[in-house]
Amino acid sequence: MSTVATIRPLTQPAEVEAAVERSHRRPVWLFKHSLTCGISARAIREYQRFAAEQGEESELLVLEIQNARPASQAVEQSTGVRHESPQALLLAGGRAVWNASHSRITQAALAAAAAEARAGAPVPGAPADPAPA
Repeated sequence: MSTVATIRPLTQPAEVEAAVERSHRRPVWLFKHSLTCGISARAIREYQRFAAEQGEESELLVLEIQNARPASQAVEQSTGVRHESPQALLLAGGRAVWNASHSRITQAALAAAAAEARAGAPVPGAPADPAPA
């Protein structure tokens, strides 16, 4: 029997940096959740169903944007992915390799991105590499 992954809260900017660092060792999923949005309520249920299938293979985090705005801003700064809510990001190798927002956050889309990332294939929906400075 596999272990069900726990979705842990992320509340501080320093926790964002630590999560990005941990993504060098294993995939880190981050869900940015709005407590006042019906679309976000549906999307978090999809994320929870996805989490129930993940075991301990990945780390799963949730950020409630109303309660953690500085952390939400740190996600955008650290990943280069423009803020949206709801939003799901997959971090691997110290960067965002996939993201989706609103109705594109489904259990199937999350599972497909996880499978692509495990296979080492380019993940559809991955943000472009930032231009060199």
